[in-house]
Amino acid sequence: MVTAMPLPSSAMPSLFAVFGLGPVSVVIIGLLAVLLFGERLPEIAKTVGKWFTTIKKEVHGFEREIRGAINDVDSPTASTDYAEPEDRDEATAPKFEPPPPT
Repeated sequence: MVTAMPLPSSAMPSLFAVFGLGPVSVVIIGLLAVLLFGERLPEIAKTVGKWFTTIKKEVHGFEREIRGAINDVDSPTASTDYAEPEDRDEATAPKFEPPPPT
């Protein structure tokens, strides 16, 4: 029988492993960003942060809208609000009469 052994804390994946990046890759990307953007790097980082915040708010709003729609459909009150009328008139149509022969 094979048993799983817990990993030591040093083997735990880092935050950047989610994106498939190792520590060396992150350092290289950081150096490239500094070389390319230089003094504008804080301004660009601030703009990207605002974009992420806006996207996050939109996603949360969309999730709330979808969950609300699902809850409205699943609620039992939606099907019991309609009361059938008690008094109905039968629909009548004129009787078909063929045209007279000529």
